[in-house]
Amino acid sequence: MYFQRLEDLRVDHDKTQIQIAEYLNLNREVYRRYEKGIREIPVWAVLKLAELYHTSTDYILGLTDDPAPRA
Repeated sequence: MYFQRLEDLRVDHDKTQIQIAEYLNLNREVYRRYEKGIREIPVWAVLKLAELYHTSTDYILGLTDDPAPRA
């Protein structure tokens, strides 16, 4: 599921939930719920995370296993 990718990307980039929540201008608990699949992540947040992690939204959403952004 895409929410596992959120956690994997965050950990791979040595970021905390607090850092990502601040980047998205959210409360940490809201972001935690995105990572756990309790709450659906909004499109604007997926776009910002794709930019932060230099990957595609398709990768974050689990539509591809290729983390490279599309040209």
